[in-house]
Amino acid sequence: MSDMIRLIEPLIPALRRYARALLHNPTDADDLVQDCLERAIGRWHQRRADGDVRTWLYAILHNLAVSQMRQRARRGSSVAVEDAPEATLAVAPSQDDGLLQRDLTAALDALPEEQRGVLLLVSVEGLSYAEAADVLAIPIGTVMSRLSRARDRMIQLIDGENASAPVKRPLLRRVK
Repeated sequence: MSDMIRLIEPLIPALRRYARALLHNPTDADDLVQDCLERAIGRWHQRRADGDVRTWLYAILHNLAVSQMRQRARRGSSVAVEDAPEATLAVAPSQDDGLLQRDLTAALDALPEEQRGVLLLVSVEGLSYAEAADVLAIPIGTVMSRLSRARDRMIQLIDGENASAPVKRPLLRRVK
């Protein structure tokens, strides 16, 4: 039990960050992490002893998030104005940082789910291509392709139609 806690506990902040980036709602993200941890603890005996706990937890979290997003898409959302938090009804800030954050969030939201997941895992969470491939259960080449398309699309969405010339990007990271 202490071995399990020692391996899982340091990963909780990163899991919360990834869940918040996927769901855009802190409460739902915390619930998702709770479900992920509950599933991981309940199925600890099913984990491969030689496998990486980090990628295993990210895979559980990602699969739960996808299921949750599909369920929400089927259900749709409706909130009465009286029940909506005041913060969602407020005017967006005029500061540059707020606008940039909004643009980045909107650009992330505009990406297809597959590209967004790869971009967040590799760029934000710092997973290697191989680890991201394990989390998403796809080949490494697919990870690199989705990541490349996601980066190109993000540049296009943020720069608008003025991004006609391809931007020189740093080379891709080495596959381990």
